[in-house]
Amino acid sequence: MADLPPPDTTRWVARRKAAVLAALSSGVITMEEACRRYSLSEEELLDWQRAFEAHGLAGLRATRLRDRRTRRSNAADPQQ
Repeated sequence: MADLPPPDTTRWVARRKAAVLAALSSGVITMEEACRRYSLSEEELLDWQRAFEAHGLAGLRATRLRDRRTRRSNAADPQQ
């Protein structure tokens, strides 16, 4: 737990996200505990996990996540 970001973290840089994901995968913290501790949704943590699996640490950068979300929403709306 010492390697985890503090519970009052509001600025989520890639390394902090990676630390939470590492704690989740090693069983140090559960998904429910992480959601509660950091006021995050399960969907957000799963997005981080998918981004990390697909693109590594670079995939956790906010600009990368925002770019992927924009592409997904544009693909879902054919009028754009």
